[in-house]
Amino acid sequence: MQVLKFGGTSVATAANLQRVAQLVETAAQHTTTVVVVSALGGTTDALIEAGRLAAAGSTHYRTQLQRLEDRHLGVVRDLLPISEQSAVLSLVKTHCNELDSICDGIFALGELSDRTLDRLMSFGEILSSRLLAAYLKAQGVAHLWQDSRQLIRTDSRHGFATVDSETTNQQIQAFVAAQPCQMYVVPGFIGSDAQGVTTTLGRGGSDYTAAIFAAALAAERLEIWTDVSGMMTADPRLVTLARPIPRISYQEAMELSHFGAKVLYPPTVQPVRSQGIPLWIKNTFAPQDEGTLVEVNPPANKDVVRGLSSIAQLALLNLEGSGMVGIPGFSRRLFGALAQQRINVILITQSSSEHSICVAVRAADAEQAQKSVDEEFAAEIATGKVEPLRCENDLAIVALVGDNMRNHPGISGRMFSALGQNGVNIRAIAQGSSERNISAVIRATDVRKAINVLHEAFFEATAKQVNLFVAGVGNVGGKLLEQMARQQEWLREKLRLNLRVVGLANSQRFVLTENGGIALDDWQAALAQGQPLDLAEVVRQLHELNLRNTVFVDVTASAEVAQIYAALLEKSVAVVACNKVACSSDYASYAQLKELAREFNAEFLFETNVGAGLPIIGSLNDLLRSGDEVRRIEAVLSGTLNFVFNHYDGTVPFADVVRQAQAEGYTEPDPRLDLSGTDVARKILILAREAGQEMELTDIHNESFLPASCLEGDVEAFYQQLAVHEAHFRSLYDTAAAQGQRLKFVARYADGQASVGLQGVAPGHDFYVLQGKDNAVLFFTNRYSEQPLVVKGAGAGADVTASGVFADIIRASRA
Repeated sequence: MQVLKFGGTSVATAANLQRVAQLVETAAQHTTTVVVVSALGGTTDALIEAGRLAAAGSTHYRTQLQRLEDRHLGVVRDLLPISEQSAVLSLVKTHCNELDSICDGIFALGELSDRTLDRLMSFGEILSSRLLAAYLKAQGVAHLWQDSRQLIRTDSRHGFATVDSETTNQQIQAFVAAQPCQMYVVPGFIGSDAQGVTTTLGRGGSDYTAAIFAAALAAERLEIWTDVSGMMTADPRLVTLARPIPRISYQEAMELSHFGAKVLYPPTVQPVRSQGIPLWIKNTFAPQDEGTLVEVNPPANKDVVRGLSSIAQLALLNLEGSGMVGIPGFSRRLFGALAQQRINVILITQSSSEHSICVAVRAADAEQAQKSVDEEFAAEIATGKVEPLRCENDLAIVALVGDNMRNHPGISGRMFSALGQNGVNIRAIAQGSSERNISAVIRATDVRKAINVLHEAFFEATAKQVNLFVAGVGNVGGKLLEQMARQQEWLREKLRLNLRVVGLANSQRFVLTENGGIALDDWQAALAQGQPLDLAEVVRQLHELNLRNTVFVDVTASAEVAQIYAALLEKSVAVVACNKVACSSDYASYAQLKELAREFNAEFLFETNVGAGLPIIGSLNDLLRSGDEVRRIEAVLSGTLNFVFNHYDGTVPFADVVRQAQAEGYTEPDPRLDLSGTDVARKILILAREAGQEMELTDIHNESFLPASCLEGDVEAFYQQLAVHEAHFRSLYDTAAAQGQRLKFVARYADGQASVGLQGVAPGHDFYVLQGKDNAVLFFTNRYSEQPLVVKGAGAGADVTASGVFADIIRASRA
């Protein structure tokens, strides 16, 4: 004996009903089969709506009923050969006429009672099961249709009737014994009370019908056929990498189902669970898939967490007050007030101080819950012993479920850490005494991100997905995208990172998409189709998408882009900045960004602010974190100026050497930032701040070697003035050369003071041998007091700068 139940999507159309008939015909060849059928998908909701419209005095209920009639008649015509249609069309019409009469009565009375609603809803399952039976008959498949209201006895609690198991079992067993058949077809969801009045079995009622028959007949198995291939590790609509769960315990399945996995409704499977009857969840549209086997004692498995689930549209009710401490009975009164209004409590958590207690309920029940609780505690609220009930809306629950969680410490820590790193704030937590479930209440807008973060943390051994928005796709930004494209496979294989560019921006346009990201071999086309650049809109859309593991990459020199860092960090979006504006602006802004990064657990990395791809800031931070103290810093921090003075010897005009540096990509777009010393001043300021010094840019003493007229006008005027002052630059070179020195633009920091300026460097000095665009930094610390720690290498150029940004992206991704 086996019982097969088919859900609403499985029987929604004529083609689906034909598929179901093939499945049950094959199944019945092996053993006696009971087929339980839900209403055609969407029918029950349509019937409820028709009843409510009629009760509200709206004649639109007739339109609703006509649609239902047309739909069922259309299914008959598509399902059956013409010779078999007449009797079934007449049957459907008779039922639909009865529906019309019931709704006409509701309309006349202006009232829809629970009893009448049950009668109304029963037509969905009766019609669908009749249609399946008619098709089986047309195909010559032996079967017997039976109205389950004649077999399932319930009380008279309409809407969610309680089954009289003893009477029901006797009636089912007597029926099967009296009318033996290879296949029985019965409508799900419905029963009747002792007076023969139609009742319904509540949410999941067709599953319940199937479980009742399976338990009464001691079936070898119960199969629930739906539109998914079993239970999944997470909702596949939220997590693209969700995978099927082959075998699961009843306890785990019921925990997952309670928290939103809609494949099963926990109370309905109790009859088969109590008898140890295995339950298969199968896919009507992919019957070859294994599905999920739900068992009392499934074989051991290595997965600590079996699955993730969530419930949306919740409210959190918080009752608190000093008058609750040490006084027994508050919890009982709270739950009693809710129970009196038939409000289901989904989650409970209470502080150890007894000062507060929180419960989660469905958002639709929140207003009534607040009213009933405030009435219950009116006396205590009036005297100030208890605060009025506080209600928070727009919340959801995410839950980890697994039998093995009880044997593995640290699961809660991993869960909360993963959520915290992605800015998912937890409003309340609860863990069952069985340690089979850990639940967290979060904002409803964070559900998709949270479920993906947790699935990645507990189920995905492949690659961590990181979502990147890159602002600035010029020389350095373009090189960065090239490097990422070349390195993607290596990152997935070696570091298990999947870097996905979801957004790009240049000075005029931006594009942002979640669907698959932006192809790195055709990003120019995607950006060309983007929206006009609006940084506030960029921030809004990033917040709205709310993607996990998001990194904003700034490869611009824009002050406007730097101004949005705070809004990003506040949402736990990591920021990687090549742009020096933020860290060299006023100290209060710099300190705020650092604090936001700490507060919201978001990485704020800017290694390329100093020395392009050289590990200068990282080395400095390593020294400080290990307990060392910086005494002095000496540095050549401008690849541009080093290139210029390494190539200038008076044989070629100084202006031409600077033009060459700009042409080769070593300078800022405006070369005056480099040659004036402003850029170097910013860099030593950043190093001083990272070393712990509160300092402003105006505190840096800048000994400029440029005549004042060179800084007037535009860039072309700058070059003209360089040519005018060629004798000045030749004099600087000749003076140094006469002493056997080379010109270097040096930055210094010591004892809270910093300066930048051009100076001659003698042979033997670490800076003397710097070639081309090299940078070098000497850190004199307590540990490196005589021989400094030296960081040296190429300090300019698109490739090396892009590689430094890339390295910061990887650091942020692995945090």
